[in-house]
Amino acid sequence: MPSTMAARGRRALDRKLAELRPIGRFTAPPKGWIKALREALAMSQADLARRINVTQASVASMERSEAGGKIQLDTLQRVAEAMGCDLVYALVPRRSLEATLRDAARRKLAPHLRAVAQTMSLEDQDSSPEADLIEDEVERLITSGRVWK
Repeated sequence: MPSTMAARGRRALDRKLAELRPIGRFTAPPKGWIKALREALAMSQADLARRINVTQASVASMERSEAGGKIQLDTLQRVAEAMGCDLVYALVPRRSLEATLRDAARRKLAPHLRAVAQTMSLEDQDSSPEADLIEDEVERLITSGRVWK
């Protein structure tokens, strides 16, 4: 793989994101983080409401929204600050960014490679493209920035 800025950046980001796996460590409690942490801090909804300058009913609504996956990040940030917490937000790829990108490039090239293989078989030529040639095409596609286009 050529040492392009994008490839180096991708590898660096892959290393950083690998530290977050397995993501199961970060699964929210069933009642949501706000309620779980608020209760652990022996803080009532009314106490939290005063700290963020909203009504107790608004805190109850925030807790329901968060547990249902509907809360806005800015709201979650305000609540985190009020409870002395840091909000951590991340998108963690299921696989490495490099593997995801290479697989996408291979999928995009697949119809072309099938057509080449069929043409070669009609001409009685070897129809199995060499792995190195395929990887060269994958690299060329990645470098072109057209994998997702």
